[in-house]
This record gives sequence, structure tokens and C-alpha cells, in this order.
Amino acid sequence: MIRRVKVENGWVRGLPAADPRITSYKGIPFADKPVGRNRWRAPQPCPDWEGELFAADFGPIAMQANCAGDPAKDIYAREWAVDAELPMSEDCLYLNVWAPADGRKGMPVYVWYFGGGLQVGNTTEMEFDGERIARRGVVVVTVGYRLNAFGFLCHPEITAEAPEAPANFGFLDQQYATRWVKRNIEAFGGDPENITIGGQSAGGMSVCAQMTHPANEGLFKRAIVQSGTFVQAYGQRFGLAPRTLNEAETQGERFFEALGVKTLEEARALDARTIENKSLEWPWGCWSEAVDGQFSLYPSNEWFLHTDRVVCPVLLGQTSSEFTNDPGVSSEEELAALAQQLLGERADELLRCFSHPATKESIAGDGLIHSIDFAIRAACRRNREEGIDQPLYAYNFDAEIPGWDQPGTFHSVDLWFFFETLAKCWRPFTGVHYDLARQMCDYWVNFIRNGDPNGKDFHGNELPYWPALNEDEPVRMVFADSAKPVRAPLSELESLLLEAYLERA
Repeated sequence: MIRRVKVENGWVRGLPAADPRITSYKGIPFADKPVGRNRWRAPQPCPDWEGELFAADFGPIAMQANCAGDPAKDIYAREWAVDAELPMSEDCLYLNVWAPADGRKGMPVYVWYFGGGLQVGNTTEMEFDGERIARRGVVVVTVGYRLNAFGFLCHPEITAEAPEAPANFGFLDQQYATRWVKRNIEAFGGDPENITIGGQSAGGMSVCAQMTHPANEGLFKRAIVQSGTFVQAYGQRFGLAPRTLNEAETQGERFFEALGVKTLEEARALDARTIENKSLEWPWGCWSEAVDGQFSLYPSNEWFLHTDRVVCPVLLGQTSSEFTNDPGVSSEEELAALAQQLLGERADELLRCFSHPATKESIAGDGLIHSIDFAIRAACRRNREEGIDQPLYAYNFDAEIPGWDQPGTFHSVDLWFFFETLAKCWRPFTGVHYDLARQMCDYWVNFIRNGDPNGKDFHGNELPYWPALNEDEPVRMVFADSAKPVRAPLSELESLLLEAYLERA
């Protein structure tokens, strides 16, 4: 069994996973430490190491709020943030690899970016164990990257110092790690020409960001975006919407004032905990993408509106109860004004989709739109308009989730399933859940392998057919008790709003 490999910076020794046919390599540095002079700077080359790096433990997680709250009150504390003592450091640019240890070559590669709103999250979370995917002949890589003020702060001095890389350091970390994978993954048995990137929530948003960057052409062949692409159908601003570079620099200047520093040099001299604590104190919003004209040429949530992106097959979807959107108005008059704003002379067509006389409750109910599904439909229509023939495979996760908290299909619960890590969860999952998880993992692996989720399952049986999404026959895969393709035509309201959105875009 292969437990020792040579990468560009030296030898790495891994450990048998729970299944000894898989080797795990944890805590491999892929860049220099982003500390001191490297704080708020694009990732720099990793120094070579002497001897053998024993990759037995995850590297430190990025600086962030401690999310290990009260499990009785916080669903995410119950689910994942169970360890308040995880090593945390600004020195966080490490990746982890799970690879079959039998000497196979040319295996497909899956590079995973975790979620957490770009503010929190890490690769050590239980659900991100890559072993079950690796059992199916895939090399799995999970990537650490900078978060919050460390990953997404901007400032005029930073721009002046490095105008070619003034922002989006967390996204640059992901890109740098993926380039490291392309250069080194053959040592683990992976095919550098067959890389899929994927992520969920802010990790899915990160995948969208990577697709928008033209220099990433050829870096990966396909993408998986789970709960990470959004359109607010009624025109509201999404909470983590990208800022202009000027807006982000203004935010950074205010943050320096809050820190009590006047220069970038002074800010870099502060210890990391001081910066993190101040970041958690100040009331001026989350840290997010900046459209800097370098990495980010336009807001990454608009990825599907642009043909100069990395055009590739994309598998994408949502859980059934997350990120809904309604008109946000409470009277007939406000609804009429919104209809006029969105559709102009066709406002009456939109108003016919609502009950009358309209109340706040009826407007919210009649006008409910799933922001992720709406974005997927917009991507599908724009692909057709632009003659893009790369497929989109859409899904909706709607499984019954057990537990005393009766949580429904809450945001992120599907992570347990496609990683097939249900056994690590406290919830009383039963056989039907494990069957669904195997099925989902099989679909994901087929897509990672060749850009099409269809094919055989782990046991050699044909999976239910999952057609690519198209507007003439809009079918998405619904994961409930099992996988079932379901036709999901647009409602009249959705169709009107979609047309209006694409005209505005």
C-alpha cells in the first residue's frame, strides 16, 4: 500500500484511513505562511522541507469566530461545530488528500472548498471526510483558505502595493491550492487533466468565483455548486453580494480606524487575535468578494451571464427549504409599485399571479421563489440564448431528516449524504438514508469522473437516469426516499420574473 509520496516540496507520509485501502494525507502546506509581510497578500510559494513531512493531522483552521455554541439552541453546533479547541492560526494554508493506496494511476480528482459564509468553516469538519468518495477511485482534496478580514479585506495601501492582486485573498488561496493539485496530484495517483472543483454554500459561491476567472481555463474540467448560486427574483440585494473595489477599500479604511492603526505596516504588525476580535466586534457587515478587475472581473454570482467564464459541465442544486425569497411588500399599493418597477408595461401580468385583495401574508405566500432554483433556471436559459452546449444537471434535496429538533432539509444537511458520512452524525439515520447517501455519492462520482452523473452505482447497477436541464423538458433530480427525476416546469410568476431578470442583467 502506498503511504509515502514525493511532491514538489519534499516527501509526504500519510496514514491508512479507516479503510486501509485508502491513504489519508492531512495538513500538507501548499503555500508559504500568510503571516507578517504575507498578510493581505496573494499566496506565495511554499518553502521546501527537509526529510519527510508526516501528514497525520489537519493543519490549523483559519482565524474565525468560535462556532462551537450550545447544541441545544444552535443546529450548527449540534451538527458540526462540536470542538471548541481546534488549533486556529493565521497560518492556515494546508490541504488534505484521500487517495486509493493500491498504486492506480490516472484517477479523477475532486477539489473541495468548504462553506461558512466566507467568515467561518474548515476542512476538519466530520462530514468532509473524503474516504467514501476515494473508495470509488477518486482522489479527494480539501482545501484550507483565508476567511473574513484575513481573506477579504481591501485597503488603498494594499492596492497600491500589489495592484495585480489587491483583493479576494481567500479565492486566490483556493486557486493557488488547485494549481498545486494540478502540479502534484500525479504523485497520489490522480490525473491532473481531470480535475473537478466543488463546494457548498460559500464554497459553492467560491466555485462560481473560480469559474469567472479567465486564467482558470484548463485548470479544471467541471464544477459542482451546492447551495451556492443565488438570484433574488425581486431585485433585492443578496446578503453576501460582491462589493466594488472602492466600496471594499472604504470598508478596509474604516476597519483600520477601528483597529487604531494608520498604515498597512502597522496593521500587519498586530497579532492575528487582535484583528479577529475587532472584526467580530464591529457592526459594519461581512467580508466578501470585491470586484477588483484582477481576479474578479464581475460579481461571481453573475457567472452564468458571461461567456468569457470557464465554460464546463456544472452539477448544481439546493435543499428544498433554504434561501426562499418573496416580494417583501405588504399591501396592494406596494405590490403594484413593485410590479411596475420590475415589468413596466407588463405589470398587470405579474399582478394576476397574486391573490386580491393582497395582504402581507398572501403576497409572501403567492410570491415565494427559491433563490437557488431561480438562478439555475436563469443559467439554463442564458446557456441556450448564448448557444452554450455544456450541460447543467439540477437537483433538489428533499429527504426526511430525523432528530428531536425536526429540522427539515436545513441548509447544509445534504453534506452528510453526498460525502456518504452519515455514520459520523448523531442523527438516527436509518437504512433508507444510507441507501440515498450511497446513491448520491455514486452520482457525484460519475460526474467527477466524466462530467455526466449517469452510469452505474457502486455495485454495478444502472442508476435512475438524470437528464441535463433544458427549458423544453425541465427535469431535475429529486433526492427524497431515493433519487427520482421530476419534471418541474416554471410557473407563470417564475417565467415573468425570469424574463424580467434577464432583461435587467
